[in-house]
Amino acid sequence: MFQIIGIVLLFGMVFGSYILAGGKMEVILHSLPYELMAILGAGVAAFMIGNSVSTIKATLGGFGKVFAGNKWKKKDYVDLLSLLFQLTKTMKSKGVIALESHIEKPAESAIFQKYPRIMKDHFAIDFICDTLRMMTMNLEDPHQIEDAMDKQLEKHHHEAQAGAHALQTMADGLPALGIVAAVLGVIKTMGSITEPPEVLGGMIGGALVGTFLGVFLAYGMVGPFAARLKEIVDGDHAFYKIIQSVLVAHLHGNAAQISIEIGRGDIPSGAQPSFAEMEETLTNAPAEA
Repeated sequence: MFQIIGIVLLFGMVFGSYILAGGKMEVILHSLPYELMAILGAGVAAFMIGNSVSTIKATLGGFGKVFAGNKWKKKDYVDLLSLLFQLTKTMKSKGVIALESHIEKPAESAIFQKYPRIMKDHFAIDFICDTLRMMTMNLEDPHQIEDAMDKQLEKHHHEAQAGAHALQTMADGLPALGIVAAVLGVIKTMGSITEPPEVLGGMIGGALVGTFLGVFLAYGMVGPFAARLKEIVDGDHAFYKIIQSVLVAHLHGNAAQISIEIGRGDIPSGAQPSFAEMEETLTNAPAEA
């Protein structure tokens, strides 16, 4: 919602100030289709040249994220902590054998099935199950497991940031493409140097529209989209860091409730449940399905 308001405000302030200062939209509107073709078209072409198919798909999908906001809401964090509570509680009270059936086939697990939103995230499920599987294989050194989890998180985060990085690269190149379009306009103008001043003035004005559009699109549209997408990816990444916090705390020998409280403390403030809310949820959560 705020992104739509921001876009409307952006166009209103930029073009409104231009019109109020006495500027004529005819010059911009006349040159707009050609300049957009040269700048935005070239920008998209360069984007396709410089990125893989997977990155292009991730970038296109990222536009939806820009308007939808963060994937994980407060309820999802509560569900994640509840899921981890049941898994760690089962492991402590029943041992690793009781846990194996859940982590080997999470799709058939009565514990995992209670949280369909989390089940749809394959990385989250694999991250939880792979880490618990390492624990069942007698790899109980918290530092080794934390290091392995760090590497998985770093890899996943790097791949998730590909779309935002590609958009930012495109934004960095648009002002230069605007100059290219402007130079082409000047070349066209110089080829008509014998025309009267009023005609040449219109042609030079049209050429300068290219420079304007390149800078406007870069810093007013594409750059902010890239920054917003990066912010969302960083925010969603916090969800996976909670998994690491809870499981590492569990490895250090903490009770399940303590491990969950450590994880709750790492949840972003805007989505963080209170201690009382979490305690009530965990009180009603069975240790094993």
